[in-house]
Amino acid sequence: MRLKCIKLAGFKSFVDPTTINFPSNLCSVVGPNGCGKSNVIDAVRWVMGESSAKNLRGEHMTDVIFNGSSARKPVGQASVELVFDNHDHKLTGEYAKFTEVSIKRRVDREAQSTYLLNGTKCRRKDITDIFLGTGLGARSYSIIEQGMVTRLIESKPEELRVYIEEAAGISKYKERRKETESRIKRTKENLERLEDIREELERQLQHLKRQSVAAEKYSELKAEERQTSANLNALRWQGLDAELKQNQEKIGQLEIQIEATIAEHRALDASVEQHLADNAELTDALGEVQARFYSLGNDIARIEQSIEHHLERVEQLKLDLSETEQGWEQTKDELDIDLRKITQLDAELKTIEPELETTRDEEQQSATELAAAEAALQEWQQAWDEFNQRAEEPRQTAEVEQSRIQQLEQSIDRALERRKRLLEEQNRLAEMPSSTWSTDEQQLEALEKEVDELKSDLSSSDEVAVCRQSIAENQSELDQLRGELQTAQGKLASLEALQQAALGQDNPKLNQWLQAKGFDNQLRLAEGLRIDSGWELAVESVLGESLQAICIEGLDNLAEVLIDLPMGKLSFVDVKAASADSPDNLNLPLIGSKVGCDWQLSNLLQGIYAAESLSEALAYQHQLSLSESIVTRDGVWLGAGWIQIKNISAQDSIVERRGLIGDLFVQLKRLRANIEVLEQNRSALRESLEVAELKRESGQAAVAEKTRLLGEVKSRLSAHRAKAEEASLRRQQLAKELQELGRLIELEESQIGEARARLQQALDSMALDECGREELASKREEVRAALSVAREKSRKDKDLAHEFALRQQSVAAQLKSTRETMDRMASQVQRSKERIESLTTQIEETHEPLKGMRADLETLLDQRLGVEKELAEAKARVDENEHAMRKLEQERNEKQALQNALRETLMQNRLKSEGATVKREALVAQLTEANFELEAVISQLPDSLTEAECEQALEKLGNRIQRLGPINLAAINEYQTQSERKGYLDKQNEDLERALATLQYAIRKIDKETRTRFKETFDKINGGLQSLFPRIFGGGHAYLDMTGEDLLDTGVAIMARPPGKRNSTIHLLSGGEKAMTAIALVFSIFHLNPSPFCMLDEVDAPLDDSNVGRYANLVAEMSANVQFIFITHNKITMEVASQLLGVTMHEAGVSRIVAVDIDEAAELAAM
Repeated sequence: MRLKCIKLAGFKSFVDPTTINFPSNLCSVVGPNGCGKSNVIDAVRWVMGESSAKNLRGEHMTDVIFNGSSARKPVGQASVELVFDNHDHKLTGEYAKFTEVSIKRRVDREAQSTYLLNGTKCRRKDITDIFLGTGLGARSYSIIEQGMVTRLIESKPEELRVYIEEAAGISKYKERRKETESRIKRTKENLERLEDIREELERQLQHLKRQSVAAEKYSELKAEERQTSANLNALRWQGLDAELKQNQEKIGQLEIQIEATIAEHRALDASVEQHLADNAELTDALGEVQARFYSLGNDIARIEQSIEHHLERVEQLKLDLSETEQGWEQTKDELDIDLRKITQLDAELKTIEPELETTRDEEQQSATELAAAEAALQEWQQAWDEFNQRAEEPRQTAEVEQSRIQQLEQSIDRALERRKRLLEEQNRLAEMPSSTWSTDEQQLEALEKEVDELKSDLSSSDEVAVCRQSIAENQSELDQLRGELQTAQGKLASLEALQQAALGQDNPKLNQWLQAKGFDNQLRLAEGLRIDSGWELAVESVLGESLQAICIEGLDNLAEVLIDLPMGKLSFVDVKAASADSPDNLNLPLIGSKVGCDWQLSNLLQGIYAAESLSEALAYQHQLSLSESIVTRDGVWLGAGWIQIKNISAQDSIVERRGLIGDLFVQLKRLRANIEVLEQNRSALRESLEVAELKRESGQAAVAEKTRLLGEVKSRLSAHRAKAEEASLRRQQLAKELQELGRLIELEESQIGEARARLQQALDSMALDECGREELASKREEVRAALSVAREKSRKDKDLAHEFALRQQSVAAQLKSTRETMDRMASQVQRSKERIESLTTQIEETHEPLKGMRADLETLLDQRLGVEKELAEAKARVDENEHAMRKLEQERNEKQALQNALRETLMQNRLKSEGATVKREALVAQLTEANFELEAVISQLPDSLTEAECEQALEKLGNRIQRLGPINLAAINEYQTQSERKGYLDKQNEDLERALATLQYAIRKIDKETRTRFKETFDKINGGLQSLFPRIFGGGHAYLDMTGEDLLDTGVAIMARPPGKRNSTIHLLSGGEKAMTAIALVFSIFHLNPSPFCMLDEVDAPLDDSNVGRYANLVAEMSANVQFIFITHNKITMEVASQLLGVTMHEAGVSRIVAVDIDEAAELAAM
């Protein structure tokens, strides 16, 4: 595998889409400093996953985007694509089948990176994973940039170990080990959670066993309690029946009293109406008198205002007259002053004009002299420029020839040195033996067959994908159900809190009292009703607070119980109360027909009809008696002369809220069951996934091992073939190069002689030009002095002429302004005189109307006194009538209050009757619910039995039941279910322990393989370093040393001693020696595990020419197996390149590529 090309667009200085092709294994990137050569290295590092802006020579990741130049705007995104030639199929996995693989990365101004693999979006991890073990990566040894050589040789032992691991190909093992450790951690966490569940389940089983024993005792006591409660309800029913009969008699008497108060109230209404009619007539008469009084008042105010206005007008006119006379006198004085000023300005203007003419003539003469001086200076400057232009030509010729001679001498020296190296290389190639590779070809064919079979087996299995998909679907469904469960629980808690508050169950003291009296387990009336759909609000409007009533059997002994009742609202309903006959006077159904219950409700709903709408109810309202009413489906309740409206939502309704709570209980039970099933399925799926993953990892490891062996065989075979072909081609190339070098040396020596002759001729011309330069310089000072004198004289004359011109303009402007002012003042004097005459006439005319206005005012005042007397008499009559009307209103209100009180008493007695009826029915329902019949219980009651005795017996039974504690009647079934669950969890625990043992074995196997590979790689690299170091340095020795004993985490240190030195540490080496040592180490790694390509960024910068030559020869030698792309300024290094890639920056801030094939260029030069 090798790098075919790089495609850049918008990346740093490569703003235009640019493709850099690498057609051979030796490509050199050259160009001046700052042209963007290192940006090529940064692009490769960035696209292979580099995430640190600092390593890309920036502060932020968006710094890699072209940020504009003097001629271009910034761009919005940057992209880099690497295209690899994979004909040797060195890449493993799913991309091994591709002969060409592309990796692309894009980033925008929001720092959003996108990775693409063969045009498909992928993760950054996918990019790094595909190159694991190949030596490629954002920070691997395949990219050696500026300064990295020093960092490599001076790196810590732990950092140096990373390069050895990458060369050994164990980075993928470390990744697998990390994943396995993560699985071990998750498995241990699952075991801990499972152990907690098993311990909790064990405690639950012990608790359930105790509960099952208590449940049997509870059943016996509960049966006895039900019988005693039935006797108590029968006694209470008898008491409620007697109370109901008394209330019916009181209701009849109250209805008669109410009819009498209604008649009296109607008589008072008639009297009030008569007084209202009288009051209207009296009020109209009072209004007529008031209108006349107010009219006279308005006329008087109008005349008084007119008189006051005329007086104010006279005063204002007198004031204006005085001010106008003063202004007239002042204007006359100012006219005299301006006349004297005009005479002075005329005299001054006649004096200035002759002087102005004289100064203007002098200014014109100075300007002429200045123009002549400037022309003389311009003539001198032209002569000076022409002289410099003639003198510059021989100077430039001398500089060019000197540079030419120096370049030719250096070129001859390099050619001689290169000819020497080529001759040495020609001798070495002649001595190279031929080699055979038949054994490697046979081994290659066998390994390829094995790898294909293993990959076929691995790709046919998709258990892991199926398991993961099933787990994902299971988790999605589980999350959805948990969300629904949480929502339902919150809604249920909210509704229960509202229901408790609505039923009066939120009073702690009252709840404690009910528990003490044995009422806490009794049903509330709202809990025992079954209402037809749509009629919930109607029933709640009628029953109201009665829905909170506690349903009991009999109210006979309730008075004794209520003695110590705490603060709060409480009501009871006798479920055994006898039902009363309900009248059926209207063609409407009774509301009781919409309600189902286990006891009678007719006493609570007696005389109440049901209507579908308010309009239907209003049609029957006039037919209602005082004891009858109608309620609509929407909750509007109306009777004879009254109406009640209760507009509430479903959640505010006690009845509808009870239905919602029941539905939520069913929903919660269903959700919990579904969640438990899904959790069990998830555990089983996870176990299947772990088994499938272990199986797949085992197959992948086998494929990776065979692929590694296959790569090694391919590398050896390619190396043998390439070396033979390269040697043959190189021998032919060397012969051509030696012949060309001879011709080049002869040509350059003749060119040096010619250049030296041209240089001497240019030096002679420069000596002659120096005399002419001195003569022109002396003349320049004379011309500049004359120009300075002329400029000073011209400036002074111009300033004096300007001063006289300003004085003339100022005096003329003052004269014109003064004359205009005199004209305005003369006009103002005439206008003031006319104004004085006009004001005098107006003052005389204003005094005449005042006498008539004062006479009219006296007449109107006399008329208003008579109207005031009539107004007082009308008000007295109205007050007398209103007093009588208020007295009647008071009597009518008293009758209305009496009527309301009687109706309230009637309503209370009806409610008591209804309550007693409901309570009787509730007691009957309780008996029926407990499988008892009222008549049978009453017939069996002892004559001496009382409610107090029954209550005491119930209290004792309740205490005995309470001492048993909370009872779980389903404890036996629950105990069996939890026992089965514990067995399943025990089996799951065993499976997890087996999986943990398997993972720990995998860790040990990975560690063993890592140690073996690391030791083998370390020994091979160490051997390569010991072999390469003397070749590069011409002697000395170097080796690698481990800093620890454990091969899994030991660091690696490098020890080097150049020939003739005894350095105790690597840090004592010079910069060049460190660079050569690092090169030896890197090339040793490449000998062992050749990376597909190697990028070197000015690695030869600190080396002298002799070391650069050895470095270049080593690169050329290793290019048989490795593709080298190197950036250099050294011409010796450039000579080994097959292609030169020039980076230019003709446009500021924008890099472009110019490629040159060295072999083609040599052939063209030879032609």
